[in-house]
Order: sequence, then structure tokens, then C-alpha cells
Amino acid sequence: MKKIISLIIGSLFLFVLAGCKDPNQASKSSGSGSVDVKKLKCQTVLNTKADEVKMLKDFTDTVTELTGGSLQFEILPAGAVVGVKETLDAVDKGLIDCGFAWTHYWSGDHPAAMLFGSPVAGGGVGIDNLAFLSWFQYGGGKELYDQLWKEMGRDIKGFMLQPVGPEALGWFPEPIKDMADFRKYKFRTPPGIPGQTYKDIGIASVAMGGGDILPALEAGTIDAAEWCCPKPDMVFGFQKVLKHYYLQGLHQVVVNADFYITGKTYKAMSAHEKKSLEVAANASLAKSLSYRIYENGKALQQLTTQHGVKLEDTPSDYFVEYMAAAKATLNKNAEKNAFFKKVYDSMKDFADVAVPFWSGAQMSNAKLGMAHAATLK
Repeated sequence: MKKIISLIIGSLFLFVLAGCKDPNQASKSSGSGSVDVKKLKCQTVLNTKADEVKMLKDFTDTVTELTGGSLQFEILPAGAVVGVKETLDAVDKGLIDCGFAWTHYWSGDHPAAMLFGSPVAGGGVGIDNLAFLSWFQYGGGKELYDQLWKEMGRDIKGFMLQPVGPEALGWFPEPIKDMADFRKYKFRTPPGIPGQTYKDIGIASVAMGGGDILPALEAGTIDAAEWCCPKPDMVFGFQKVLKHYYLQGLHQVVVNADFYITGKTYKAMSAHEKKSLEVAANASLAKSLSYRIYENGKALQQLTTQHGVKLEDTPSDYFVEYMAAAKATLNKNAEKNAFFKKVYDSMKDFADVAVPFWSGAQMSNAKLGMAHAATLK
């Protein structure tokens, strides 16, 4: 009888222990193994409906799948935890686990951030987004990108995710025949070196956040503006205010968005988790390029056929003036900052080898494409 009572008590004890198990543990178990789940809070500098955030979620979902669920992400909109300008600080200090923005957002922390996020006028050496990725992956860019965070004094691991460019020159109330016409308008530009370069060639450049652009146009505070590309521009609603659209611009031929993880958090990850982030980031580079070509094409077609937007050709003197000013600005920054010079020299060395091939190979494709586009008018 005592043995039976002892067995009953022992069984109850084991049952209670099982019931007191960590409630999250069940979701960590899979078959005979178990997964240690890390749930990371990631704040973007955009609202959660933006195309960039859609592609970010594709990246984080891929990471979750590759890690068997050990890395999971909660994507938060701009301002959910900290202000947009504090996003990088918050990742560095561990207030949030990860963040998402464009690298050039942090040019105030270090001017070389612009060379990774939006090297003005393709670095002045003809680098487009595909050529940039070639430099980044195989020309030493990635190693310099990792060094950038150390130069800033940040405890951060970054991953380049989304090539965005080339960005359009922008939207105007009337056609511009030359730079003299361009100089008549107060023009919204990006902050930092791209915007300063516009000022250097006599444009009344006004830097402002994305959410302020349309109200400023409607109020007459500015006359013309740029934001990005056909799809994001259409979502913003530029076509409601302005009808003359210029695709060819130099200020942000290359634009890249990236993802940041607190360094301490990244170092604590397993080798498999780190490799999963790397693989998913590389996949995101290709997916983003592919996605944007088609989405921008559909949006441009819609803008011109349904919204009365007129697609215009950028005046030829713009390219001469802006390129000269961009090179002067880049060289000036290289003289002032040793790391900026190191990155810029690397880009130029790469361009000396790669751009003659790449630009030459693309000329025939561009002509064929323009010939086809002409048949659709």
C-alpha cells in the first residue's frame, strides 16, 4: 500500500512539474529537438505600409525560416520607441534590438555614410546600383562598411539590404528647358551632400522630411520636389499637385537601405544564425532590385496613362553642372576626413576597372530599351 501511495505521489509530482514548465517552451520545441527563440524588436524610419518595409519583412521572414524559428522579428513603425533621428542611437544602446533606414541618414555621424547610402552622382565615377553591389561584395566595400560603424564608435552590425536607385530628378509645375529654368524653382532635395550639391549650382535647395513635402507643395512653400521613384512617388501623391516628371537625375543614382543589429546581440548569436542573416541579406539585394524594376514600371505606366503626368527629358546642361559640383564636393570631403578618403579611393579604384566595361556594355541595352519605349508612345 505504501508503495502504491508513493507511486501516486511521484506521478503527481512529475505532472505538476510538467505543468509549471515555461509557457514559451512549448513553442520552442520541435520534434526531438528544441529551439532557443530570440524575439527582436526592430524599428524602421518609415510607416509599416511602405514598400521598403514590405521588403524588410520578406528579409526577416526569410531569416526566421532559415534559423528554424530561433530568430523572430517584430517590425515597428517610425517613432514607435524613439524618434527617427534616434534610431541608430537606440540600436547602439540596445533600447531596440534592430533598426532599418538608409545608410546616408547617418551622414551627420560620419560623412562616409553617404558613400554607402547615396554616393552623390554615382561617386562622380559612373557607379550605378549594380556596379555599387559589385564593389560592395567583391571590391572591398563590405569590409569598409563594417569599419564605418567602428569609425562612428557604434556597437552595431549592419547588413545592406535594399538597392533603391536610381532616383528620379523630380517633379515640376512646368517643363524645364535648361538650368536657367531649373533655378527659378524652390526645390525639395535630400539633406546632406546631394542637397548641398544643388545649392552649389545655384538651385534653391530646401531639405525637408517626406511627410512635409506634399503640404509644402500645396502651400507654395516649395515649387518642385524629388522623393524617390515612380512607385513611392505615386503613393505619396505627387501626381495630384505636379504633372511634369523627370526620371534622369544624378543626385541619388545609387541609394541603399540597410538593417542594423545591436553588436552585443549579434555577437551572442550562433554561427548558424549569423550565416542565416548573411544569406537572407544577400537574397534581399537581388529581390529588391527585381521588385523595384517591375513595380516602378507599373507605376510609371499608371502615372502617364491615368493621371495625366508628362514624362520629360532632363536638360543636358544639368548633367555637366551637377557632375562637376558633385566631384568637387566629394574631393573636398576626402581632404577633410581620412576614412571618407579611404572609402572614396576604394570606389574610384574599383570604377577604373569595372566602369569602362559595365557602362560600355549597358549602352546598347539602353538604346534598345529607349527604342522600345518610343514605340509605346
